[in-house]
Amino acid sequence: MLTFILVVLMLFLIPGPAVFLTISQTIKGGTKNGIVTGFGIALGDLGHTFAAVLGLSAILMTSALAFEIVKYLGAAYLVYIGICTLIEKSKTNKKPVLKDVETIASFRQALFIELLNPKTSLFFLAFLPQFVLSNGIPVTTQLLILGLTFVFMSITYTTLLVLLTSIVGNKFYSKKNRRSHWIGKAVGIVYIGLGLKLALQTQE
Repeated sequence: MLTFILVVLMLFLIPGPAVFLTISQTIKGGTKNGIVTGFGIALGDLGHTFAAVLGLSAILMTSALAFEIVKYLGAAYLVYIGICTLIEKSKTNKKPVLKDVETIASFRQALFIELLNPKTSLFFLAFLPQFVLSNGIPVTTQLLILGLTFVFMSITYTTLLVLLTSIVGNKFYSKKNRRSHWIGKAVGIVYIGLGLKLALQTQE
């Protein structure tokens, strides 16, 4: 377990889609928005954990068609969100105020984006079994424990990332500037970029 935790910590140091998504949502909607996004990503990872335990991820590994379908659905969803963010008009020059509906939307977006990333599914299928031991504990139980540990670490990591982003981000806002408008556009570009990156992924 200690080895698993150390390896996961090293993986977290490598910026990926989850990191960019969490940061962009924090900048766009504030600390609560970022934390909820992190929980959405973690819940998506939990779904991939159960899929790996049940062997469903193997379908994505062996079926090129299934992989392509999931990949393009995820990419299309990301690009759609990015375009919506780009065309959204800024109603104020002040720092955006988070609303409950925006929080729910952020959670839903993060969950769907993580679930519709076939690479994440294949990652769990290939990564978790590497730490299964022949110690008498059922393999299914060990996989669940490893997956839940990863999810807990993911929530902790994204929460710390959100707090840091909020502290740094607050320094860039003032009542008389227009940075919030351009930040929204930048977030849209990030979404579209992540979508294009996902569309170009292969099974190998």
